[in-house]
Amino acid sequence: MDALHAFFIEPFTYEFMQRALLVAVLVGAVSSVLSCFLVLKGWSLMGDAISHAVLPGIVLAYLVGLPLAVGAFIAGLLSAVGTGYLKDNSRIKEDTAMGIVFTGMFAFGLVLYSRIETDQHLNHILFGDMLGVSWSDVGETALIALITLGIVVAKRRDFLLYAFDPQHARAIGLRVPLLHYGLLAMLSVTIVAALQAVGIILVVAMLIAPGATAFLLARRFDTMLAISAAVAIGSSVMGTLISYAINAAAGASIVLVQAAVFVVALVLRGGLFRRPVSPQT
Repeated sequence: MDALHAFFIEPFTYEFMQRALLVAVLVGAVSSVLSCFLVLKGWSLMGDAISHAVLPGIVLAYLVGLPLAVGAFIAGLLSAVGTGYLKDNSRIKEDTAMGIVFTGMFAFGLVLYSRIETDQHLNHILFGDMLGVSWSDVGETALIALITLGIVVAKRRDFLLYAFDPQHARAIGLRVPLLHYGLLAMLSVTIVAALQAVGIILVVAMLIAPGATAFLLARRFDTMLAISAAVAIGSSVMGTLISYAINAAAGASIVLVQAAVFVVALVLRGGLFRRPVSPQT
């Protein structure tokens, strides 16, 4: 009983753990929803690329005194738009354009990062510092999460059809470019929200693992969303508690729990058997 109390109750007696857990739940909730669309769309690489491309925006925002989230969002969105422009106006394919644009942005950010006088805060952006978030960080994350979740819930049918069949979506009159860049914009702001929790290095795991796990277990998209949210939020809570118990990095602990849940789901489904997700909602 004492061990259970120490694991589940004791962490909540500290305010920094309360803030960390709240941020973890918010990031898990918004990441889980977008994760489903990224998995269905095949945009795992896009999430990884944008998460690295935000680095120069963060450094430049730090230099001019703007909120780091503003710089990260602008850099991520510009990189995504630049990739789309190269794909539409040159002979190279989208994956090649992504490789050029996003690695170039990340390299530019590393050069800036290595040449300026900085404090530890930028290191937290790279590796995450969930235990060091303030109430203002919690409020910022909550605002991003609520806006993103509201848009996705309101337009989930349109985004779902776009993820499965963009040509059909265009044929029935949906504004496919708006859906495309809208999804990229929400991906960018979600990455900004997750930076404080897990950092640039691990944010892609938060955006892929819940949806991938749910994809193995669900037949319908609504079920996939529910499973993804349960996996992401549950892993965020357990990872945060485990990090406190063993004195480890919170972000890395969350990602490890998500990876373990994915392995369990893979074993339960027999490894080779994927149950297709129906576009019905």
